Amino acid sequence: MSRLEFYSRPLVAFDPDNKEHRQIYYRFVRDRSWGHSPYRFICPEDHGTDLITMIQRLLIDYYIRREFGNRLQSTQPKIRPKHAKKG
Repeated sequence: MSRLEFYSRPLVAFDPDNKEHRQIYYRFVRDRSWGHSPYRFICPEDHGTDLITMIQRLLIDYYIRREFGNRLQSTQPKIRPKHAKKG
């Protein structure tokens, strides 16, 4: 391990429930820099997007859950079951 890795900021997964993480992202948007962040946020491979888009999506989900709770219904259309033909 190199010295640069030893002194680098720790890797952390962004957690929208963590107030400090939300505040760090707010400062990134305001200052357009991660320079103040004590962490390096990671983007899991299964997410399939860049870090900023991932954080935005997580925050949208967080604030929607906070605003509406579990009242949101599925956006899938309801399909009635087909009746079997008699005869």
